[in-house]
Amino acid sequence: MTAHYDVLITGNNLRLRDDFLGISTVCLIEAPGFRALLDTGGPSSRFALINALAGRGIGREEIDLILLSHLHYDHCYNLDLFPKARIVVAQAELDYAAEPHPDDLVTPDWILERLSRRRVEALTADTALAKGVEMFHAPGHTPGHHAVRLETAVGPVVLACDAIKYPKEVMTRRCDLAFDTVQRGSETIGRILDMAERIVPGHFPELYREGEGWAWDGAAEFPLLIR
Repeated sequence: MTAHYDVLITGNNLRLRDDFLGISTVCLIEAPGFRALLDTGGPSSRFALINALAGRGIGREEIDLILLSHLHYDHCYNLDLFPKARIVVAQAELDYAAEPHPDDLVTPDWILERLSRRRVEALTADTALAKGVEMFHAPGHTPGHHAVRLETAVGPVVLACDAIKYPKEVMTRRCDLAFDTVQRGSETIGRILDMAERIVPGHFPELYREGEGWAWDGAAEFPLLIR
């Protein structure tokens, strides 16, 4: 059995004039003896995440592991929904969250205190977490950002999180919104594009290789209900 992934929450890159409205991608990863979430999303994904798992017959208590790509609030807010899960995050990201970039207003000041009350494994190197599942350093957006590479039935897939947020970064091969450095982020984008057949961005539907370029199907829905 190869690794399997399922996009529970499809991210988007919507924004207001002076703020972000976008939702981040959340993925379920399964391999033999392994079930994990990659990121937990932000406050506007809270009930959608619970419903997405329930629709697949999975209870919150059945999530064994949470992999955090980085510690921006839109990727880690819903940790409390999975109180029994072990958490994996890079030591470099923990260090960064203690003293984030002065322009980084999306690393919450409460995240380290919350993590201090949980079972946390701090990665210091690229790590194979299960057969066909590797978490690897993908800096640029933040210094400790990590992504996940999967060996799947359709070939190598990278769950890029915010190492690749949307197609603009694929087309330009340049990191947009770097709290580390643009150079390191752009190098990360190049590495991911070279290794993957499919990419799941942090704020856009899944991309797939088509000829010399990349394409995607459909769009991420964003229904608004007024009551």
